[in-house]
Amino acid sequence: MAETVQHREPKKTDNNANQTHYYKTLTIAIVLGLIGVFIRFVPDVCTNFDQHVSMFSAIANISLVVASLIAFRTVFGILGFGKNK
Repeated sequence: MAETVQHREPKKTDNNANQTHYYKTLTIAIVLGLIGVFIRFVPDVCTNFDQHVSMFSAIANISLVVASLIAFRTVFGILGFGKNK
């Protein structure tokens, strides 16, 4: 009896989401955002920094904005809206 099953090549999928650099970049963005959150509350914990509240707030805001931009850019890259497509 002859075999009727034909050999077929495996499907090649370009699974973009499983690339390691996306996970590394998202981890950096999350850590940067957490640092921004903790910096925001430094003057509340250490009363010596009461006169620099606006500086800590500005640093925290910048950190959160940069982290958000990195995270959105990475997620859109995973979804295929990035430049490299």
